Parts: sequence; C-alpha cells; structure tokens
Amino acid sequence: MKKLNSVAVYCASSNKIRPSYVEAAERLGAEFAKHGIRLIYGDGGIGLMAATARGALAEGGEVLGIIPQFMVDQGWNNPNSTETIVTQTMHQRKAKICELADAMVALPGAIGTFEELLECLTWKQLGLHNSPVVILNTEGYYDRLLACIDYMIEEQMMRPIHREMFTVVSQPEEVLDAILSSPEWDPSTRRLAAI
Repeated sequence: MKKLNSVAVYCASSNKIRPSYVEAAERLGAEFAKHGIRLIYGDGGIGLMAATARGALAEGGEVLGIIPQFMVDQGWNNPNSTETIVTQTMHQRKAKICELADAMVALPGAIGTFEELLECLTWKQLGLHNSPVVILNTEGYYDRLLACIDYMIEEQMMRPIHREMFTVVSQPEEVLDAILSSPEWDPSTRRLAAI
C-alpha cells in the first residue's frame, strides 16, 4: 500500500457553481484531514479551492496553498491556509505542486483546471512522474472530456494504455481508495508516448 502524505487538488475558483460541487469539495477536504493527509492546492480564496480547504480545516487538517505573486497582489489567496508558498510564475506554481504531492486529484473546474490536469497527465505519459491521478467526476462533470480522451485513443492519437494513467470516481469518499489502489505507472512507458 502506498504511503500518502500530501495530495494535490486542481479545481474551480468560481463561486457561481451548483452547491453539489461545493459540497463534494468540502467532503473531499474533510476526508484528507481525517486520514492525516495534507491538502495541497492553488491557495484560491473562493470557489471549490476554498471549499476543499474549508473541509480540511474543519477537521483539523493541514492545508498548503501554492500561489503566484500576481494572484496574491489581486487578493485571490486564501488567508486561512495553514501554510502558503508564493511563487513568481504559474509554471513554478504547477511544478511545485507536482513536486510536493504524492497524488493529484481533479475536481470540476474550468480551463485552468483542465490545463493542470492535462499537463499532469502529459508529464506522466512522458515518464516525468508516476504519481496516481484521480478524476472526481461529480455529477458526470468530466464525461465529455473522458469521451474526448476515448476518441483520441480511437483515432490513434494516443495508446489505450494511456487510459490507465488515471482513475475516475464519482464520490469524494472513493478518492483515497482510488489513489491507494491505482496501478504502479512505469516511467519507462515514455517509449510508448509516440504512436
């Protein structure tokens, strides 16, 4: 069984989203805290980022926010995080999150969340990390993206084995089991990155 110390979460910063997404994010944060797992996230003070942190903090959990300086200057950071790392660029932020996390989880989000998730999967495909990646598909939010990935495989843009780089679950309480039971990804599979 893998040892989990920290899990990164990628998710929305929008406040104009359905309450069920917010509730699921809070439940996920609480699950991390109950199991002694540090939440790593983008330090956003609103939306699902804040909700996930709120859930963890309510259970006495540790919350590490990583945010670029320009976002702090805009007042977008979460003052309730137990620890904050301020980077100079978005690229540094993403690299630091990946460096410190034992696994990554994508909740519903917009293009920033998609970009983080897809870059994380790209790095895994290239053998730059072998951490588990889980998509929390709340209310089928990611169904269309998953269909697009299946279509990429059908069109031979990527190999079927790359569908094994991530696991999809529908409930926050399933995330930790999905991380712990995810198959070990062999970084040498970078040889399969090209079709």
